[in-house]
Amino acid sequence: MNGLFDGVYSTPQAQELTGSEAWLRAMLEVERALTVAAARVGLAPQSAAEAVTAACRPESFDLDALGAGAATDATPVIALVGRLRSLVGREASPYVHLAATSQDILDSAGALVARSALGPVLDDCRAVSDTLAALALRHRSTPQVGRTLLQSALVTTFGAACGSRLTGVDDALAGLEAVLRDRLAVQLGGPVGTLAGAADRAEQLIAAVAAELDLAEPVTPWHTTRGRVAELAAACGVLAGELAAVAQDVVLLSATELAEVEVAAPGGSSAIPNKRNPAAAVLAVACAHRLPGLVATVLAGMPQELQRSAGRWQAEWGTLTEIVRLLAGTAQHTRSALAGLRVDVDRMRAHVDALVATGTVGGVGAAETFVDRALAAHAARARPEDRP
Repeated sequence: MNGLFDGVYSTPQAQELTGSEAWLRAMLEVERALTVAAARVGLAPQSAAEAVTAACRPESFDLDALGAGAATDATPVIALVGRLRSLVGREASPYVHLAATSQDILDSAGALVARSALGPVLDDCRAVSDTLAALALRHRSTPQVGRTLLQSALVTTFGAACGSRLTGVDDALAGLEAVLRDRLAVQLGGPVGTLAGAADRAEQLIAAVAAELDLAEPVTPWHTTRGRVAELAAACGVLAGELAAVAQDVVLLSATELAEVEVAAPGGSSAIPNKRNPAAAVLAVACAHRLPGLVATVLAGMPQELQRSAGRWQAEWGTLTEIVRLLAGTAQHTRSALAGLRVDVDRMRAHVDALVATGTVGGVGAAETFVDRALAAHAARARPEDRP
């Protein structure tokens, strides 16, 4: 994390798990799995699978050379396959990249990178969810002024506000978990999506590669059918939006005029020494604010041409990498903003009393019931066996 803004827009772990070395490891894992699967279904000798497996070591590949190849060929896979063939020797070389095309390797590698990088992000999201659940339970009956259009409205409870945010985060989290579990699929179709190089063993080969990589087996190759990628991008965007809503509430409620909450680890000010800025919450909002445009880029790239896109597919690589990184930043900053959050119950009560004094009537209604419903749903979703 050497860049000036790396810690603003991402996390060290997300940078590592989506960086060039991570993509290289994933591409090599796909090439290894392809040859191993080919040997399993009788398309390659076992000796070739062993040779390729031994050669698929990231330290044997020059990232600068792969990057130069990507700029020359519009894909890094050509340079990677050339280097891999030189490493395995003459006998095994024909079985490297068997029946595949460059997009098969990159799309499958992208699924592996997303799964690996989003694992820690989901942990941060679950921590946010659990903190919201604890706040909802603790403040189930704590009266608070409900505000609509940033104006005082009726009385609610702080627990109800936390319960609403809890449900939003949990729903979005479940959506991304479902995509990771069901929609990350192996890509294997060969040059035009017919897997001609595998002849009558095409179905067996796809199934074997999917099993080797622990990815879903698609009904058909999806070279220019990009719904899976769009679902991943959209699920990340929705989750970032729900997390940012939590962070934005912290920013608003910690404002001097309200002071109903206070962050445990505030940021400072270059001009006002005693100022306590909700810096982590501010950064969560900043990360999430950048995401919708990137999600739109993926969605706009869905109408891809015939059997291989000329530009729109290539635009996905960096865009998806940035989406994952920004979600990681949003999640970690939101988690930090909630950690040790101090809730000023007396301040909330004073604002409620002031509202009632104006003649506003009405109790909290079903607020406590909604807290209970949110907590019950959260408990049901929190079972580890339901997670990808």
